[in-house]
Amino acid sequence: MDVRLKKEVAEELITYKLRRIQSIIEDILSRWKEKSIEEFLQKAKEGILLEAENDAIELKQLVSEEEKLQNLLKKLS
Repeated sequence: MDVRLKKEVAEELITYKLRRIQSIIEDILSRWKEKSIEEFLQKAKEGILLEAENDAIELKQLVSEEEKLQNLLKKLS
């Protein structure tokens, strides 16, 4: 099944999703009082941040999804 969207609508949807992902990323970092995704992931990996494993997994998935959406948005431009 094919679905067609106007370019502007697709851009709006992608931008909305990106903002939501970025908000969740900020929430995770804030919860752990971290400013950097890389530092948070490293500290979680090393066990410095106890019980951060689930958030680290979610953060990795969010970053991956964010990258895919950024690439999709670039293709639309």
